[in-house]
Amino acid sequence: MKFIFDFLPILLFFVAYKLYGIYVATAVAIAVTLIMVAGFWLRHRRVEKMHLITLIIISVFGGATLALQDPTFIMWKPTIAYWLFALVFLGSQYIGGRSVTERMMGHAITAPARVWRGLNLSWVVFFVVMGVLNLYVAYNFAEDTWVNFKLFGLMSLSLVFILGQGIVIARYAASREDKAEEES
Repeated sequence: MKFIFDFLPILLFFVAYKLYGIYVATAVAIAVTLIMVAGFWLRHRRVEKMHLITLIIISVFGGATLALQDPTFIMWKPTIAYWLFALVFLGSQYIGGRSVTERMMGHAITAPARVWRGLNLSWVVFFVVMGVLNLYVAYNFAEDTWVNFKLFGLMSLSLVFILGQGIVIARYAASREDKAEEES
């Protein structure tokens, strides 16, 4: 479900862009994100922080794009989101006792503190690099290339990174299962 929530606005932005251009695509992305957040709230009576942050960012940068008729703002949106997530992940290293990565996966995996720090810092680096890549493509290539990169490039890089994280984490998931079997 989370994957659909994260992917659907990007996919619909891409389709709307190909059919109608950047401004309609931006309006579609804002509307879809708003509808999805509202639907999540109606179903669960709560809103996830990441969804709310994404809604705010798309509304501000998409709204600026529409109001000023300047696609630069929507092109900055992924970078701003990535860099905010990098700050959150980095801040979690020092605030709250556990990193974001450990909070998200600690219930399923037992790993030493240094592993959690390493995984968390790798997310920080990943988010910073993704933000830089987005800006590089936005400022050095045509708008159409940026839209394609936003969907296919950023998504592919994210999947490769997540698979790499999965390989690291798999060792600790397997060792947790081994411990459970030994205890029974």
